[in-house]
Amino acid sequence: MVERQLRQRGIGDERVLRAMEQVPRERFVPKAERRRAYRDGALPIGEGQTISQPWIVATMIALLELEGPERVLEIGTGSGYSAAVLARCCSHVVTVERHAPLARRAATTLAELDYRNVEVRRGDGSAGQPDRAPFDAIVVTAAAAAGPPAALTKQLASGGTLVCPINRGSDDEQLVRVREGVTAAIAAVRFVALVEDAT
Repeated sequence: MVERQLRQRGIGDERVLRAMEQVPRERFVPKAERRRAYRDGALPIGEGQTISQPWIVATMIALLELEGPERVLEIGTGSGYSAAVLARCCSHVVTVERHAPLARRAATTLAELDYRNVEVRRGDGSAGQPDRAPFDAIVVTAAAAAGPPAALTKQLASGGTLVCPINRGSDDEQLVRVREGVTAAIAAVRFVALVEDAT
């Protein structure tokens, strides 16, 4: 996976590549999908959600340019796979999931694998986690309708990086990186929608 799907497709961040080698992706997918865990595509994980293809996970984390000491906020825990990769690239991860069953499963899997620097929370990710802010980096794994939620940009530390897919229309979804007020489009993507005000 790392050589064919990541390195050969332009992922050059060795910290991210090493993390992707070390995290057992099969532990983060349903048992019925484990034989396909390393395929080059997304897989269903329940609650209408998916685990992103390895290239997307690696790309989004590489765009954060993590060096190790950072505190990262992830919006959209899903199965917990991206949080596990992030945990090997930074000092602490706070990850937020709106679907309670997914949050519980992710927390269980991460605990079983001894990821002690990941905090799983259940709630409205678009509101961020103000009690833990500021964050050196924020990654959003669901498409925001117009742009990154204002609450998230406010919780980003000075000089920090935010990576988020933006849905500008039915056929126009772009992964963007925001740093010091400058937004750069990275690639065309397809994500589930970011839902606000979860109850």
